[in-house]
Amino acid sequence: MVLLDGVTRTYGTGPSAVTALRQVGVGFPRGTFTAVMGPSGSGKSTLLQCAAGLDRPQAGVVRVAGQDITRLGEKELAVLRRDRIGVIFQAFNLVPSLTAWQNVILPGRLAGRRPDRARAREIMHRVGLAGREGHRPAQLSGGQQQRVAIARALLGRPEVLFADEPTGALDRSAGQEVLALLREAVDESGQTVVMVTHDPEAAARADSVLFLTDGRITDVMDRPSADRIGALLGGRR
Repeated sequence: MVLLDGVTRTYGTGPSAVTALRQVGVGFPRGTFTAVMGPSGSGKSTLLQCAAGLDRPQAGVVRVAGQDITRLGEKELAVLRRDRIGVIFQAFNLVPSLTAWQNVILPGRLAGRRPDRARAREIMHRVGLAGREGHRPAQLSGGQQQRVAIARALLGRPEVLFADEPTGALDRSAGQEVLALLREAVDESGQTVVMVTHDPEAAARADSVLFLTDGRITDVMDRPSADRIGALLGGRR
């Protein structure tokens, strides 16, 4: 579903330049759940941004469903993200003037689709937003805003969903419910999920875990468990 081939992304120039990704090559098959882990500054978020068409690499190719998105213009990229890609941002990216409900159904409205109100209510209930539908972002806690962003990304059943620390601002119970929703998206709807996380327990819900260090893929773990992930990460300290 998503393929990165020789992707390099550098920020800045000269002696102060920072290379976040170094000739990364990896594929995310359709209908799979992949977790991406690594220390801060290892390139995890940059990988997601390049794969989702939110950032452009200096070198290499990114393909989504066989389409080279590095050659697309901004309008074409916007349509691709609207119709086929969902993104859960760390910064939430909610519209301050809209209610939680309006933020959740906004992408569908922008695409000219009638919102599936029953599904929207179900997802909002499952992520713990029942009774908060009419609240604006400023009236919600950080964790509640994160839940709105998650519900918004899940509602349209995108072919591929990129999630940047989706459980980072949530308590354990809400985090487990969100992980269950991501797992269902893969198992029941055949969606492709790529999730950045620091949490071994969250990563253990994935089919495989990709480990980055200094912008390079250094390990891949299939059929992960929290214990195996913790042992690998502990051995790097």
